[in-house]
Amino acid sequence: MAGPCRPALLVLCMVLRLWGAAAYKTGGCAKWCPPHSTCLNATTCRCEPGFTSGEEPIITSPDGSCDDINECAPPLRTSCGKFADCQNTEGSYYCLCSPGYALLSGGKKFHNESENTCQDVNECTSGHNRCHNSTHCLNKAGGYQCRCRPGWRPIPGSPDGPPDTQCEDVDECRLRLHECHSSTTCINTVGSYKCRCSPGWEPLPGHTRDAKNPECQGIDFPTWTAPPGIHSPALDAFFEEVQNLTRDFRPQSPQDTSDTIQKLIKALDGLLQAPGDMEKLEPPSQHRLATQLLVGMEGTLRTLAQSLPEGSFNYTSSSSTELSLMVQPQKNGDTTIGHSQAQMMLNWAIATGNETSRYGLTVAGILSTPNMKNLLANASLDLEGRLAALEKTYESPVLDAQLRFLSNVNSVFLSNMNTGKLASPVTFNFSHSREMPGPREEVICAFWKGEDGNRSGHWSTEGCEVLGTKDGMTTCQCHHLSSFAILMAHYHIQDPRLELITKVGLSLSLICLLLCIFTFLLVRSIQSSRTTVHLHLCLCLFLGSAIFLVGVENNGDGEVGTRCRLVAGLLHYFFLAAFCWMSLEGLELYFLVVHVFHGQGLRTRWQCLLGYGVPLLVVVVSAAVYSEGYGRPTYCWLSLEWGFLWSFVGPLAFIILCNAVIFVITVWKLTQKFSEINPDTKRLRKARVLTVTAIAQLFVLGSTWGFGLFLFDPHSSALSYVFTLLNCLQGLFLFLLLCLLNKKVREEYRRWASALVGGKYSAFSSSHSSSTGTSQQTRALRSSESGCETLGRARRSSHPFGDGAQGCGPQWGE
Repeated sequence: MAGPCRPALLVLCMVLRLWGAAAYKTGGCAKWCPPHSTCLNATTCRCEPGFTSGEEPIITSPDGSCDDINECAPPLRTSCGKFADCQNTEGSYYCLCSPGYALLSGGKKFHNESENTCQDVNECTSGHNRCHNSTHCLNKAGGYQCRCRPGWRPIPGSPDGPPDTQCEDVDECRLRLHECHSSTTCINTVGSYKCRCSPGWEPLPGHTRDAKNPECQGIDFPTWTAPPGIHSPALDAFFEEVQNLTRDFRPQSPQDTSDTIQKLIKALDGLLQAPGDMEKLEPPSQHRLATQLLVGMEGTLRTLAQSLPEGSFNYTSSSSTELSLMVQPQKNGDTTIGHSQAQMMLNWAIATGNETSRYGLTVAGILSTPNMKNLLANASLDLEGRLAALEKTYESPVLDAQLRFLSNVNSVFLSNMNTGKLASPVTFNFSHSREMPGPREEVICAFWKGEDGNRSGHWSTEGCEVLGTKDGMTTCQCHHLSSFAILMAHYHIQDPRLELITKVGLSLSLICLLLCIFTFLLVRSIQSSRTTVHLHLCLCLFLGSAIFLVGVENNGDGEVGTRCRLVAGLLHYFFLAAFCWMSLEGLELYFLVVHVFHGQGLRTRWQCLLGYGVPLLVVVVSAAVYSEGYGRPTYCWLSLEWGFLWSFVGPLAFIILCNAVIFVITVWKLTQKFSEINPDTKRLRKARVLTVTAIAQLFVLGSTWGFGLFLFDPHSSALSYVFTLLNCLQGLFLFLLLCLLNKKVREEYRRWASALVGGKYSAFSSSHSSSTGTSQQTRALRSSESGCETLGRARRSSHPFGDGAQGCGPQWGE
């Protein structure tokens, strides 16, 4: 079987076939075919696509060759379309967009017109240009140009248009290429020019300052005239000097403007330093004149500053008058302007406002005048806006304020003349003398508020607040502009005349109360239960009045300290004790007059318990409930908070009401008893005795303090004067009624006076003889059995001062 030989035979057959095929091929194809061709048979070759041999792609000779076909050369065998170029390659080609064009897809190459999406490229916006920064790029189809901007020209040697063009500014003013009016000045700018009014000129009506070519006229300065009714040769001379300065103002340079400003300030200094007959003017006239000068200076300086170049201007005169000006273009943002006396920080848009400044510049200035204080020294302060707050702070009526200058008068002015209410506040820093506020004093930032017509101006704080004061520097914030000053305000809490009346009246009352105390202690002939009440009443009034006179004012700079609280507590106690003893006076009168034959009233121990214990209880309870109620920022008295004052007013009203009832009953009973004692007595004498007795009871019972209960309005001057006069002189009235109108006391005074003058009597012997004489007189009256004796005893008992009757007739007080 021949099975194992088969694989070998198959391999041999495969080799023989391959060898035969190779031999056939080598023998059947031409070996001389050139590059870029393929063999067709033993005698023919064909050039590959994109190549050719002459005009035919077939090569039949060994010396033939296949050359590249240039598809992009004419005649064109293909089309790339518009804005595209053909690029030949070996054996092929591709299309590119022409320079300055690009495919929408962002690609680079394409192969036929159907793929052409070439569009123009804007080199100016895409940034793919080489223009110099002094030129302007102009795009065009398939490219761009670099042209000089308007107002520029190519530098010498540089063409206008190519990418390497460079330009320079054209000075239209120097080359006279402008169209400015003859009344204006040409000012070159980068790439253009501006026409501005010449110094000392302003645009005609209908021409704006920002116009390309405005027409101008001379500047109109504010008119300086004296206020109506004021005639002053010194003032007339000043106005004439200012008029000459402004009339001849035709500046050719900034120095001319600077010189005019300095001359104006020197003229003002001369007027204020030597006012002459202006010192004789009444204060209202001086205030109107000051208003006129401040307004005139602001307007004139604002006008002159418009002729200054951009920047700052500062000037200090020999009289320490300082001026600071800032001239800047319109802009936003905060700006600080000032000098050594004042600084101002504001948003520059406020300085411009709705005003369009000449040359497009805005003016802001501060003029500090030290001598203006001479005309404003006696001006008043308007408290209307702060009166309620001040009265709440001091817990007392505020009548007015006395002012003292700490700083110069600082006038602030801007190009914006509508500064009555600013959109945002302006902050000021004012320098002034270092002075600490005393009691009822305050450092305020005030502005001068001039009045129209013939009315005088005044200081006001409305719209301004003090942010802080330290080391001679006060920071203020205001919502309007004017003339400002830092003032020390001393507030008058009470009428100065009332204060004088209080001090004089209390001093006199203290002397009289001291005399009363010595009288009740030394004159034994009048000593009784009623004398004890008199003694303690005078003692309480004396201590309370002395403490009030010496320590009622709080000198703690508005702080309520321990001393002030102690004084308030003592005043509360002694005045309550005085009223308690006044109530005991009423009780004694009631027993003496109504219950004339029923005993002598309360014992001394009960009187002292009521007179001193009740007020002590009230004070202790009040202090335990609200101890902070003792003391006020101004006076050491009871606070108005939480109704704490009622701890005094309540008992006072109750005692006065009770004593008023006793007063009515006493007068009624005395009227009956005077008629019973001697019905034939003339009516006039009866009325006199009854009137004196009634008046005496009014003061002894403290009824005059009732006027204080009707002081609902603390500004009621008439009632305040009546209340102060009656109660500050209560000690004097008590001395007159309880001592001088008492016949026995007068006799003792005569004996004392004789003893002092003649040395015949001593105080002891006078008292002893008086007592002896009284006893003898009493025994003599008791030994008499006439009807007159009975009436006399009745009269002695009913008499409110304990005078002994020397007969049946109404001889009281003789």
